[in-house]
Amino acid sequence: MPAIIHCDVAIVGGGLAGGLIALALRRKHPTLDVRLIEGGRTLGGNHLWSFFASDVAPADRWLVAPLISYGWTSYDVHFPAHARTLKSAYYSIESERFDQVVRAAMPDHAVMTRRKVLGASARAVVLADGDRIEAGGVIDCRGPGDLSKLDLGWQKFLGRELALAEPHALKRPVVMDATVAQIDGYRFMYALPFAATRLFLEDTYYSDAPEIDVAASAKRIDAWASARNIAVEGVTREEAGALPIAMGGDFEEYWKSGGNRVAKGGMRAGLFHPVTGYSLPDAVRLAALIGNSRDLSGVALHALTHGHARKTWRQRGYYRMLSAMLFRAADPGERYRILERFYRLDAGLIARFYGGQSSLFDRARVLAGKPPVPIKRALGAIRGTAR
Repeated sequence: MPAIIHCDVAIVGGGLAGGLIALALRRKHPTLDVRLIEGGRTLGGNHLWSFFASDVAPADRWLVAPLISYGWTSYDVHFPAHARTLKSAYYSIESERFDQVVRAAMPDHAVMTRRKVLGASARAVVLADGDRIEAGGVIDCRGPGDLSKLDLGWQKFLGRELALAEPHALKRPVVMDATVAQIDGYRFMYALPFAATRLFLEDTYYSDAPEIDVAASAKRIDAWASARNIAVEGVTREEAGALPIAMGGDFEEYWKSGGNRVAKGGMRAGLFHPVTGYSLPDAVRLAALIGNSRDLSGVALHALTHGHARKTWRQRGYYRMLSAMLFRAADPGERYRILERFYRLDAGLIARFYGGQSSLFDRARVLAGKPPVPIKRALGAIRGTAR
């Protein structure tokens, strides 16, 4: 017989954004009855999230510190005419650890996996099995809304965690190796040395279309490893995805498409970096904001999350302009030149850029000098950038 479950806050979607909000509420409001509802078997799905230490404010580091699986003190980038090692702490979170940490922090009844959601309002969640959750407030973190409301390019990838027959020679992560053939837009390889005989390799593209040729990417990963005498024994995990890169769009229509007057988090709230597509820094900021809030009613949560997401969108017009220049001003095979030039800049500027915290001086410095794209195209891309 269908049941009605009562709670203080219901979080729909147990991915990165939803899990971080649950952790923040558990820490800041330990007596609150919170339910984290996820359709899959585990929280976090099948993902690897990576971030720079500077992406997360010192006051919020407690939120991500228990989740970290791996960390390094520097990373490399390689381009046809430029290579560099940057001293910046870099971390990775595995979804398996994410699942374990969030579950351990929550009461057993609070994590509701394998529960498909049919619909959510500001104060109720309807489940496919007929159960209904009535909450003081609901936060919807189920993934993107209607992406057709936004003007997008894509960062798409195939990543593989590899077991090796012999130790590899990588000393630190390779965040971008753009010395590879430039296919389907700006292409680079990404490598994370987890252990002497464990390596994560990702074939990544800044492409005009989100479709991924998994078989072709798998062969290119094998070729990159073979060229570096990396003896692959087998694939232990694989993930593929396409992250939206925002050049413009109608924020309010996008927000409504994910549920009008319902609080939102993560991609559903439009909280992702317009140039990289990454959402972890924004997910941490929103979780901290919600955790520090006293009014967790449905109306208040909507006002809080909508206001924060709208303000963030408005502040990031500069980044959307840069994305438009990358996709609209540069020929696909020449897009790497923009990143090659960017990685010649000050290390602090680069760190602030990835965290979405560029200063006015940073913004001027990125645009200073002769652009690595035709000037007329660059101006056309800037003029064509939407809201």
